Amino acid sequence: MTDIAHRLAEIRGGLPPRRHNARTVAALTGNPGCTRRAVLDGAGVDKPKLAERIGFPARFGQSRFAITRGNAFEAQVKAGGGAELLRLVAERLGVPVPATASWTDLGGDADRPERSRTALTAAGEGAALFDHPLLGLDVAGRRVHLEPDLVAARLAGRFHVVEIKSFPVIDGQADPAKVSAAAIQSAVYVLALRELLAAGGRDPELVSHEVVLVCPRDFTNRPVASLLDVRRQLLVLRRQLDRMDRLDDLLATVPAGFTADVTADPATLTAALGTVPARYAPECLASCELAYFCRWEAHGQTAALGRSVREALGGVAEIGEVLALATGERTPEPGQDEAAALLRAAARLRADALAASSG
Repeated sequence: MTDIAHRLAEIRGGLPPRRHNARTVAALTGNPGCTRRAVLDGAGVDKPKLAERIGFPARFGQSRFAITRGNAFEAQVKAGGGAELLRLVAERLGVPVPATASWTDLGGDADRPERSRTALTAAGEGAALFDHPLLGLDVAGRRVHLEPDLVAARLAGRFHVVEIKSFPVIDGQADPAKVSAAAIQSAVYVLALRELLAAGGRDPELVSHEVVLVCPRDFTNRPVASLLDVRRQLLVLRRQLDRMDRLDDLLATVPAGFTADVTADPATLTAALGTVPARYAPECLASCELAYFCRWEAHGQTAALGRSVREALGGVAEIGEVLALATGERTPEPGQDEAAALLRAAARLRADALAASSG
């Protein structure tokens, strides 16, 4: 065992590392500046159990109803050998709908990685749909297996990842947060597929950065396809994966004896987490299991009000300090002049608005 592997095992308390999947890999990009999360994810700590142990259990996740609905919609879209799906994808890409296309189901337990590699790297000209391929990515030195909903290949000469989601597109619009989550998860698949092709001696750019998102239209189960450009998400994903590959740099900032052993005393765990800096923002509540603990920890700090507030008030960390600068009770320190002027202007506008409403 290497020194780094030994240190990570000590952080986990000797427990086996939690396996990543496409959702957890995508979630790594949600707050790339958070050292605490990078260390815990790099070590493979079971964050849901950790959050529960310290008294701040995560409050998000898919309901059984949502999972059942999603599985039913996916089965409907793929019915009939994917004929309707092929039409949707081809029309959205603006290419003629192929008269025929092969359908390869790469599911099952027998030698899936090798079967997926062979099928996806084989040369071919005809239209093809590949269902349940098994892809892989290295995350913090460990191989993560990924299973996209579908990969459509050799349409217009390129591979396109197809992501099937059960959230609706109503009047041409879908929930922006859900679309954003689908985009970053799709970027994980695009990156993994590109690496697979490169390892097989093929051009990774054959995998398009345009992902086809298939969702129900309006309040029906009729599918509609949209295109997502995931180039920005790919850049963020690569940066975060590169950062986690440099675990020795991250661990150098972590105090000796730091533990996230979920069997340890809650008070010990709480104190230990406080020694590794976090970068809390309200958006963390949708993707990080420790977000409720970090929000409690950030009480009274400007970071708890969101990234835009934190950036606008750079250098002003405490909400009490913000109020004192806004009222002029406190003289700005060097570097706080711009933030102080902004706060005083906001205080005047608020006072004028209150006076007008009461007059």
